[in-house]
Amino acid sequence: MTDGATGAVIDAPDTSGSGKKVRTMRIPRRMRNLELALLIIVWLISASALVLVQLGSLGTIDPTFMTFSAGLCALTLAMHIVMRFVAPEADPFILPIATLLNGIGIAGIYRVDIAEADTGWDAVAVRQMMWTAIAIGCAVTVLLLVRNHRILQRYTYIAMFVGVLLLLLPMLPGLGQQINGARVWISFAGFTFQPGEVAKIALAVFFAGYLVTRRDSLAIVGKKFMGMQLPRGRDLGPIVVIWLLAMSVIVFQRDLGTALLYFGLFLVMIYVATGRFSWVAIGLTLFAGGALVASQTLDYVNGRMMNWLDAFNPDIYGAQGGSYQLVQGLFGLANGGIFGTGLGQGRPDLTPVAQSDYIIASLGEELGITGIFCILALYLLFVSRGLRIGFAGQDDFGKLLAVGLAFVIALQCFIVIGGVTRVIPLTGLTTPFLAAGGSALIANWIIAALLLRVSDSVRTQPRIVV
Repeated sequence: MTDGATGAVIDAPDTSGSGKKVRTMRIPRRMRNLELALLIIVWLISASALVLVQLGSLGTIDPTFMTFSAGLCALTLAMHIVMRFVAPEADPFILPIATLLNGIGIAGIYRVDIAEADTGWDAVAVRQMMWTAIAIGCAVTVLLLVRNHRILQRYTYIAMFVGVLLLLLPMLPGLGQQINGARVWISFAGFTFQPGEVAKIALAVFFAGYLVTRRDSLAIVGKKFMGMQLPRGRDLGPIVVIWLLAMSVIVFQRDLGTALLYFGLFLVMIYVATGRFSWVAIGLTLFAGGALVASQTLDYVNGRMMNWLDAFNPDIYGAQGGSYQLVQGLFGLANGGIFGTGLGQGRPDLTPVAQSDYIIASLGEELGITGIFCILALYLLFVSRGLRIGFAGQDDFGKLLAVGLAFVIALQCFIVIGGVTRVIPLTGLTTPFLAAGGSALIANWIIAALLLRVSDSVRTQPRIVV
């Protein structure tokens, strides 16, 4: 065992009767001090962004809104204090990165509110702050209730049931609500919520638990074709079921992005579990084929494809549901140039739904490509820390869970930012931590909390050495 002050490695007595030494590798508790130092820098950056937005667009500083921002800083400080007691060895970078992305997102949303003359108590930025408080509260709750990530493996099939149930909720009459052509929302007591955001966490838990128990059969070598070892036909059941689930999301909920997110999550996790690229090849072939059929048979999928391929066509640009939003976002990014127009100096309100789907275009106009690269670097660091947490662990469930959760963030960023920049067809997903939306924010903070919990468990677990 190690001393928290020195970080020394101490051999503990073995209680298993194996005659081996149990060595516990622990990182010094200095990590929490590093986390606090990073949080202070993050708070300063977030506050500076809000001040620049106000000075650039209003010419004055609104102390009320800055008070709200101080309250969010207090919440992240409270989460940091909780971690000192319940997760002292957790990764020191996850919380500061999530806080900074969240803070930049609030500044970007606030900028759009000012441009649209929406600065009252019901402004989007104010609601985003309220949702941030709820999301951080949910993250703290996860840290307090889940003291060891391995406990989640006991609820593998319960997680599957919860995930499928959440996916089906928007289809219930009277509860589901269609917004912007996609039926992925539920409305209750005046609030709207996107259950699919939480479903991705439940499905990640299910996939991790399922693949841990089934990976031996899934990894059995089948016939060799074009240099790849294909799986046996009897083992294709899971990937076919998940493919059908993804296709049902496209058909019934009219949401191509969510379907791609769920299916991509399963493909990566099955690849990590088995180490066989043939699963990825089969999965990509299935999804590409399904998407191709959908583009030929479903009008909204075909419309997304045409908006992507021929965005600047006047007929498509001016059509109902055409490429107007996409082109406006591209013009906004182009107007930002390398260093941007400056916070508060752009026109993000010219792009529809600039607070949510197109928050990247809004920030890109005022921060420039340099600012976008910095934001992408934050995402890259967040994902890399998640992957590092997964591959550093000794238990397979924790490895798959951490990799799956980190990949969810990476794939969602690629789908959203790729759509905004016209790399791929545009979908309706939100940029993690940045975009307006309570359900997405809660889900992303829960992902951060689970990664923190796994990292703490990885660093405190005993290691058997001969």
